[in-house]
Amino acid sequence: MTKSKHRPSDRAVFGRNLKRARHIKGLSQDALAYESSLSRTFVSDVERAARNISIDNMSRLAAALGIPLHELLDPSRFSDPLDAD
Repeated sequence: MTKSKHRPSDRAVFGRNLKRARHIKGLSQDALAYESSLSRTFVSDVERAARNISIDNMSRLAAALGIPLHELLDPSRFSDPLDAD
């Protein structure tokens, strides 16, 4: 029997990519929250995959980062080589 690899949820992928993109842009959670007109606690919850985010708010965060939304949904876009098994 083969063991299947654990695939992170789309919510987790979005949160991980959001955090990495924010770091690449040199933004704090406060700055991203301000630019997207969302709260810092909301941004934190999204990055930790603790909140189910709407498409509208996903678009606001992507726009605030200046990147297309699809990049935040791509599991390999902001992947970290240390994440691979």
